[in-house]
Amino acid sequence: MFLTSWILGAAVILCCVSWFLLGRRRRRQGEPPLENGFLPYLGCALKFGANPLEFLKEKQKKHGHIFTCHVAGKYIHFLTDPFSYHALMRQGKHLDWKKFHFATSAKAFGHGSIDPAEGNTTENFHQTFIRTLQGNALDALIEAMMENLQYVMLQSRAPKPNTWVTEGLYTFCCQETERAHILNALENFKEFDKIFPALVAGLPIHLFKSAHSAREKLGEALLHKNLLKRDNLSELVTLRMFLNDTLSTFDDMEKAKTHVAVLWASQANTIPATFWTLFYLLKSPEAMRAATKEVQSVLESAEESISLDGKYISLNRKQLDNMPILDSIIKEAMRLSSASMTFRVAKEDFSLHLENDFYNIRKDDVVALYPQLLHFDPEIYSDPLTFKYDRFLNEKGEEKTDFYRNGRKLKYYYMPFGTGIAKCPGRLFAVHEIKQFLALIFSYFEIELVDSSVKCPSLDQSRAGLGILQPSNDIDFRYRLKC
Repeated sequence: MFLTSWILGAAVILCCVSWFLLGRRRRRQGEPPLENGFLPYLGCALKFGANPLEFLKEKQKKHGHIFTCHVAGKYIHFLTDPFSYHALMRQGKHLDWKKFHFATSAKAFGHGSIDPAEGNTTENFHQTFIRTLQGNALDALIEAMMENLQYVMLQSRAPKPNTWVTEGLYTFCCQETERAHILNALENFKEFDKIFPALVAGLPIHLFKSAHSAREKLGEALLHKNLLKRDNLSELVTLRMFLNDTLSTFDDMEKAKTHVAVLWASQANTIPATFWTLFYLLKSPEAMRAATKEVQSVLESAEESISLDGKYISLNRKQLDNMPILDSIIKEAMRLSSASMTFRVAKEDFSLHLENDFYNIRKDDVVALYPQLLHFDPEIYSDPLTFKYDRFLNEKGEEKTDFYRNGRKLKYYYMPFGTGIAKCPGRLFAVHEIKQFLALIFSYFEIELVDSSVKCPSLDQSRAGLGILQPSNDIDFRYRLKC
């Protein structure tokens, strides 16, 4: 037994030494500084995953504005100078924004590849989303969401007048948003969403029995035969069903799982963004007063009266767009909680030209931006860890777009939705949805924290790179209908 253990231990050590001597990448001339890490395959993954922001700040201090990290089998070149971000956007000839996203979607949701080059479908998903989530289509989505939110708040689960209800704030935001989308699969969504970071990291879903079951149930609910039983399907859903049926070779369950991907994309970031916005409002009486006053002013201008007799408030897109204070509050909440990443995959070996230098990039390497570095930069945002509700307002009370670093105006200063051609096509609807939610909360409810001195929960770093981070713990609040 001892001899066997000794032999196995020696074999492991020999493999590690062999990897260290032969398997580690060597930095070539003209390439960015390289951090291989000490663990085979994982490289720097554990340190990066524990706290991406601190890890990248440490490497930035050590290496400068560009460096390469070996993370879970991938070599990722991080650009940290916001004045070089445009270099990534103009390299469409050499960099592919689709490859990473398509591969991640297929791996996490269980459908076949949605890359038209793979032959399963000829649908241009990005164009589908732009067509159904922006422009004229956005007006219909806003109208439907306004009605659904009020149905949920005032009829489906409204408390009795003068009765305080205590609940977790994140749980409340989750339930209200999910039910407004007319979903009856909240628990399945939460179970699947819980292990989503592990799926993105490459772990097979079969390791997570309950999450795998939850994903399959979500798929069952979104089979075309079941969707056809619903009333008032959005243009996004009906168009995607048509394109799935006419342009793809997917089987019924694979088609349904492409809808699960859309469902996740629509909820996984909107829910925590709503939580953080409402939490910061509850913690800042000044912000709450300013936001409430703005909503009341817009409602009065629209000649909308608040009542509990079944007549719903109606706010259209133009009216929602005329809320600069809410805009600033939502932006500030998302600045403090966003940890998205922008990825591009090198199609071939090429030279990446930055402002004052160029670097050689190898085929299949990843070039990435981590905007949280930007959002927490004290040279751009004074006192960056503090919530300031008017941070994105200028002296006239309008949207502020002038932000500077080292005396130079920035083109890129706020990036929770990504940037360039891969910028989230649903970002406009997401912000309007949060505004609707807040406007209705202000109109119909009294709300307050159970403990007004409660500390801000920390960010759940397990979801870093995926968008808006969830809170590490829920916060109790209470609400009641206004009389």
